[in-house]
Amino acid sequence: MREKLSVIVLTHNEEENIEDCLKSVAWADELIVLDSFSEDRTVEVAQECGARVVQHPFENWAVQRDFGLTLPANRWVFYVDADERGTPELAQEVQQVIQRDSPVGWWVPRRNYIWGKWIRHAGWHPDYQLRLLRRDKARYDPSREVHEIVILDGEEGFLENTLTHYNYDTVSEFLSKQDFYSDYEAGILLKQGVRPRLRTFVSQPVREFWRRYVSLKGYRDGGHGLALSLLMGYYALVTYVRLWRLGRGADRAGAS
Repeated sequence: MREKLSVIVLTHNEEENIEDCLKSVAWADELIVLDSFSEDRTVEVAQECGARVVQHPFENWAVQRDFGLTLPANRWVFYVDADERGTPELAQEVQQVIQRDSPVGWWVPRRNYIWGKWIRHAGWHPDYQLRLLRRDKARYDPSREVHEIVILDGEEGFLENTLTHYNYDTVSEFLSKQDFYSDYEAGILLKQGVRPRLRTFVSQPVREFWRRYVSLKGYRDGGHGLALSLLMGYYALVTYVRLWRLGRGADRAGAS
């Protein structure tokens, strides 16, 4: 009996993206939009595209994706973000691999476009994401609230064909997202018991820049690679400054 596929898209105010996203994965047997109470036309547009819309309060990405695994009618789930697009080649490969008994989870490479350019280095390519899952064999690590981690009960594999990811259109969008992520990362580090030392405020941003620009060859992406590597180094600093502040607050609360 042929295995069927459910695509799930998490949304919040994705009116501009959701139609193109859903059309690019219309080959799936079921389309589900898991919406965290959008205030624009996301829900209406998704329904017009034939998707089933479920609204659920957003706590964090791990909790939301874990809830999403309870929704489909089919065993196989493919998570796609609203700013991502499937391709016919990816569709064919996905339909082939889900007919197998194993692996139970597949990493999907992404082609990231940042500020209008395909970024091929600095850690943004091939940018594998574990998105194609046997939902009875997968769950999300609750301790990873951002950049979530899937825990699989079985083997994993790697697809060859890519998702196209229109990651950041503008510098301001990039800064806003990284600022948001830094808060989450600082909170995760705090829960893990990490406390920065004085040298951390220099070593971590320098290490991140070097990793992106030199080790991961960001220099091959020209000005985009340099700017992205510098900004990622800067946000490593921001994360540890926020961690330091959170640690001070926690210490004071514990002493009172």
